[in-house]
Order: sequence, then structure tokens, then C-alpha cells
Amino acid sequence: MLTSITPIDGRYYSKVENLSEYYSEFALIRYRIRVEVEYFIALCSMPLPQLEDFDRSLFDRLRELYRDITPEEARRVKDIEKVTNHDVKAIEYYIKEQMDLLGIPERHKNFVHFGLTSQDINNTSIPLSLMEGIQDVYIPELQQVLNTLTDMSHEWKAVPMMAHTHGQPASPTRLGKEFKVYVVRLREQLKTLQSVPFTAKFGGATGNLNAHYAAYPDIDWNAFATSFVEDTLGLKRSYPTTQIEHYDQIAALFDAMRRINTILIDLCRDIWTYISMEYFKQKIKAGEVGSSAMPHKVNPIDFENAEGNFGMADAVCTFLSMKLPISRMQRDLTDSTVLRNVGVPIAHSIIALKSLGKGLGKLILNESKLQEDLENNWAVVAEAIQTILRREGYPNPYETLKALTRTGGAVSRETISEFIGTLEVSDAVKEELRAISPMNYTGK
Repeated sequence: MLTSITPIDGRYYSKVENLSEYYSEFALIRYRIRVEVEYFIALCSMPLPQLEDFDRSLFDRLRELYRDITPEEARRVKDIEKVTNHDVKAIEYYIKEQMDLLGIPERHKNFVHFGLTSQDINNTSIPLSLMEGIQDVYIPELQQVLNTLTDMSHEWKAVPMMAHTHGQPASPTRLGKEFKVYVVRLREQLKTLQSVPFTAKFGGATGNLNAHYAAYPDIDWNAFATSFVEDTLGLKRSYPTTQIEHYDQIAALFDAMRRINTILIDLCRDIWTYISMEYFKQKIKAGEVGSSAMPHKVNPIDFENAEGNFGMADAVCTFLSMKLPISRMQRDLTDSTVLRNVGVPIAHSIIALKSLGKGLGKLILNESKLQEDLENNWAVVAEAIQTILRREGYPNPYETLKALTRTGGAVSRETISEFIGTLEVSDAVKEELRAISPMNYTGK
């Protein structure tokens, strides 16, 4: 939409549209109705005399309130909120309106939102939406990039490449191995992210279920709350709490996501550099323009776009993980407005992952350039030669090779061969040394 303020809902909306099912205002209304309805149904299973005669056949009709809700019906909630000036109370009133249409009597309607505070709904709805959005959208998108990197690490496992440490030529490596480094790093951090539990608070106004125990002191409401959160909603209940969830696990989730994004920024910058060194070329798509002024250019824009969006995601992840666990005494309201942004870093991460995937799909290996760089840097085999000379007990091997390779002149295949010929070692060792080249000195 051209009038959108943020690029998430404007320029990039087509890339993240499916996230609106989890993190939009409409989604939040649906998740809140879901929790309220499932809570009411759970109360019907308790030994509450007032609900003994509730018509259980209406459970499916009640669940349709969130399963089949339309944007038009959600607008009714917003209309009620204009009067109440309270978003969760508007959900309660909306459900009661719908119960009227189903002919549910007032004595039963009284148990909608029974004994709860708004945070019992928010602190279950938002973790639920976070969990389902991460599992349904974010992890599959990340896994797709991970699969691509894994395939590349296998495809190029035997391709020798000049390594660069401190920006300078270093002991050669293999291209596939360098991609494998990122595969392993991402797998480890993905495991960490998947180990973070999605926790929820459910305990009344200050976390003690005061109202529940006041009304029905003989019922084990703590056991009920744990069962509802964990068995019905599939979350993990935090206990004890204040009025709100601790948010420590949400912080851990965003910290894990930030580490994943940081690794991917590292990858984007490496590939960007390899492209600038011509180790990779990029597939050209008919009609695309690389520069508005320079017709010849094919810019690595997908990796630049990915890097920028990963950076945006990391900035918001950092803020959320640092802010959310902090609240004055039993609760202040700062978490409420902040929680509305939990979809922002996920959206920027998805945009970045899609750009990265697109960029990876354009890469064309320029093996001749890799070979050229290796051929032009015979000095890198000095490490191998001096190490073998150490093995042979040769005097001052490091210093000898240092004198050869740091004269300022070019070190070529011929330079190395001539140097080996001057060494006072056996012919077998000389043959061993001459067999080493930048192309095969790549380790295991």
C-alpha cells in the first residue's frame, strides 16, 4: 500500500503477508477471543454449580467465534473498544453479544472472563501467536535458506579457494567448507531457539488467583491454571508471577533470533565480498537494471537488502529483549504497547531471509577466478614448507621462509621450486615439498 508508514506493510507486504495471521490487530483479536472462549469451556469442566446445566453442544459454536471470525466481525470489537477504551474488555463484551445470539443465559455469560485480569488474556494470546508464527512461518523460511547453504557446501566441497585473514591471502581452504561453517553455526543457534519455551502468565490481578479462591476456595485453581495453559493452549505456565508474564523467555527467543540474524549478516558480507572479488558472478534477469547510470552493473542488492533487514530485526530484537523483562513492582503499562511490536523483527527477518534466498539462487561459481588467485599467491605454501622443515629438524625454518616471502617481490611457482632446490634436505623431502601447491594445500 502506497500510503503505509512502514515498509513492512507497504513495499514488502507481499513478502510477509502471511505474518498478518499471527501479528496483526485482527490476529490479536482472534487470539484473545480464542483464549477467552477456551477458558470458558475449561470452566465448564470444573465443579461449578452455575455451569452444570450449560449446553455442551454449544462448544463448537463458541469455537467458531475465533475459528471463523471475519475482519468485519473484528471491527465490531473495535467499535466496542471505542466505548470501553479498553481492548480486552471489548473482547469480553463482544463474546457476550455473540452468546446472546446463541441464547445463552446471563448466569452463564457471567463466567466469561471470570476472575481474570486483561493480562491473563494478553499474556497467553501473544505467546500463543508468537509460538505459532515462529513455528509456521519463521522456522520454515530459515530452514529453506539452511537447506540451500547445505546443498552448496556439498556441491563445492572440493573447490579450493584462497582464504583471507585480516584481508590478506592466507592458507587455502575449500569453498564448500566455508559454507559448511555457516551451516553448522545456524544449526546450533536454531536448536537454541527451538529449545526456548513459550511461557504464559495466568493468575489473576496480581498472579495469586485471588478472585478465584475467594469465589470457590475449595478448588485447586493453580492446578486448573497450569492445566489450561499447558494442556489446552500448549504453552508453559510461568508461576509464580506478578500481574504480568516475566517475559524472560520471550527475551531469550529474541536473543536467539538476533544471534541467527547476526550469523546471516556475516554470511551476507562474506558473499558480497566474494562477488566483488569475482569469485561469484550473478545470474542476469532480462529487463532488470543494476544501476540508473551505469548500464554494465549487476549489483549484489539481494545480499545488501538482506543485511539491512537483518540489522533492522536485530535492533528491535535487542530492544524487546532488554525492555520487556523490566516492569515496576507488580506491573506498569509499558509492556503493553511494546508487545504490539513482536511481529516487527520477525517480519524484517523474513524479508531478509527471502532476499538472501533469492541472492543465493543467483550465484554462479567463477572457478577460473578462484584458480587465478591461488596461482598468484604461491607464498601461502610457505607455512607448509616451514612446518615440514620443522619436522625434519632443519635449522630456523620459520625465519628462512620469512626471508623468502617478505622481500616485497612476487613469489611464484618457480620461486618456490628454486628455493626448495637450495635446501639441504633429502631428495624425498624435496619431492614432498614440490608436490605442495596453493590448489592442494587445503587441509582436511
